[in-house]
Amino acid sequence: MDKNRRTHKATKVVVTGVGMVTPLGIGKEEFVRRLFAGECAIDVIKAFDTSSFQSHLGAEVTDFVPRGFISVKNLRRMDRTSSMSTAAARLALDDAGIYITEGNRDRVGIILGTSFGATDVTVQFAGTLLARGPAFVNPILVPNTVMNAPAGHASIELGFRGVNTTVTHFAVSAETALAYAVEEIRRGTADFVLTGGVDILSKFYYEALTRFRSLSPLDGGKEACLPFDEDRNGIIVGEGCGIICLESWESALTRGRQPYCEIKGFGLGSSPTSPTAWPDDPAGIKQTISRALQNAEIKARDIQAIYAAANGGKVLDAVEAEAYAQVFSGLKKQPLITSIKGALGESFSSGGIRACALALSMEKNIVPPTVGLVKPIKSLEFVAGDKREMRINNAILAGISFGGTYVYLVFANCDK
Repeated sequence: MDKNRRTHKATKVVVTGVGMVTPLGIGKEEFVRRLFAGECAIDVIKAFDTSSFQSHLGAEVTDFVPRGFISVKNLRRMDRTSSMSTAAARLALDDAGIYITEGNRDRVGIILGTSFGATDVTVQFAGTLLARGPAFVNPILVPNTVMNAPAGHASIELGFRGVNTTVTHFAVSAETALAYAVEEIRRGTADFVLTGGVDILSKFYYEALTRFRSLSPLDGGKEACLPFDEDRNGIIVGEGCGIICLESWESALTRGRQPYCEIKGFGLGSSPTSPTAWPDDPAGIKQTISRALQNAEIKARDIQAIYAAANGGKVLDAVEAEAYAQVFSGLKKQPLITSIKGALGESFSSGGIRACALALSMEKNIVPPTVGLVKPIKSLEFVAGDKREMRINNAILAGISFGGTYVYLVFANCDK
């Protein structure tokens, strides 16, 4: 290991702000209250008609008023993914106590993950284009069909000019963005990086998942999201945006900010499978966890909690549980395992919201319950029924995608 690499890795990257627009609430106060209370945001979808589908449930963002966060001039140019992202970014900056000025705007950036982007806008654009021709397409729609629109709109509204990147990496888009952002702080190319993920519900997106046979109920039974449960029968779709603000430990100390936690390391990996299939072999997950632990310079025995990727899918939940059973076997104390997708559904860019939730868990020493879990599929330390209160020194944020792609991040407590 060369001297430059040691200096690079030695930079301690911390979370000093969280911002979220979610089905469980806008901003951290309501989100924390409802998440730790074990509330569920899944309900019958109201944004579009589902009568032609077998599935009817989703976790929608309600009570979100964009004008409370965005200027009227810029808001009229934004799609829903962009307004959510801009609001979450503003909340994260405010929470971190960062004010954009001429002196710092070039050192503030955003790295955002999105799996599918503004599918509602894309369908509207394509429909008009094919039915009536390009002359009839609303020009405001065009920029919002590209994946980097949310990050671009956020930087315009908030006035920063640093790194601006969008990551599209299937169901680990947000987790990949987080890892990328950590490296930007470590390399010193930015002082503050906003990072997370955003995706929305749309009728086109919902129908596509129905045709891929992903949504509950797959084989009859009750439509529900039941992560790690024996009776799980498919996913429930969610939406929303979660963004955290990263900076170096030295920067936070200089500003007098107490971080929520540190992102100590990460690991990326993959295993061969079809582009639309979930991996069914735990080997790739185990290898990725090993890389994350090695990057964070800790051992499996040091992990107290896992924010899992489980979403109620037959294959994903089984392979993830098996991986944890193997990685943490033989330990005197098993880590607590939770999946908040039972409360929020699967948005495929949920890593941003889950990163916010994990940071808040580490601050408050609370692990939220896995809503919907009654009959665990394995003898692991699942958090079901009610929250668990305990000090969390180190925790894992899990990212697992169809197509066999993995991103794991290690969060560590910052001593107070």
